[in-house]
Amino acid sequence: MAMQLGTENKRQVRMVIALFSVVAVVGGWQIYTNFIASPPTPTLPRPEVTARPASKPSNQTAPQPAAAEGPEARKLTNAGIDPSLHLDMLAQSESVEYLGSGRNIFSADSAPVRIEAPVKSARANAPSVIAGPPQPPPPPRPPAIDLKYFGYSMAADKSLQAFFMHGDDVFMARSGEIVNHRYKVGAIKANSVQVTDLPYNNTQTLTLAAF
Repeated sequence: MAMQLGTENKRQVRMVIALFSVVAVVGGWQIYTNFIASPPTPTLPRPEVTARPASKPSNQTAPQPAAAEGPEARKLTNAGIDPSLHLDMLAQSESVEYLGSGRNIFSADSAPVRIEAPVKSARANAPSVIAGPPQPPPPPRPPAIDLKYFGYSMAADKSLQAFFMHGDDVFMARSGEIVNHRYKVGAIKANSVQVTDLPYNNTQTLTLAAF
């Protein structure tokens, strides 16, 4: 049993040594390839310049452009130009009198142009408007009657009774009766009813509202 344990321990030691050897070799190779033996940066070869022998002049001449057809323009020169100032000619030009019929714009003493007066004013026959006193504002319009006519019924005497709604309140009234102490009911028809707003003395026709 002791011999087997010794053999196994030796075998494990050998495996560990072999594993460390492999790791050391791989690590050394990586360090060598990345840092020590990195390839140098390639340099581009310079182009070689070779001197060419001077070309011999050929007997052929370059083609000349064809001459333009037509008369040539006159070329002006500065020859014959007199740069001196001739005062006599200047005085002669200043002594010229203005003989036109209008105003001389080059003279401050020239009389202004006469503008003819109009024959007749365009507003001569226009009616004159006299502003009167300010008018009082019109009276305010009476408010709309706040009632809804939503139905009717027929009594035993065949008279119609109208049903009105004012907010959440419901009223039933005959012709001549007053609703909500303010609205007097007039003629009642199947599709409409006349109601008078007593404080404003305003009569309006209410149509049958659909619900």
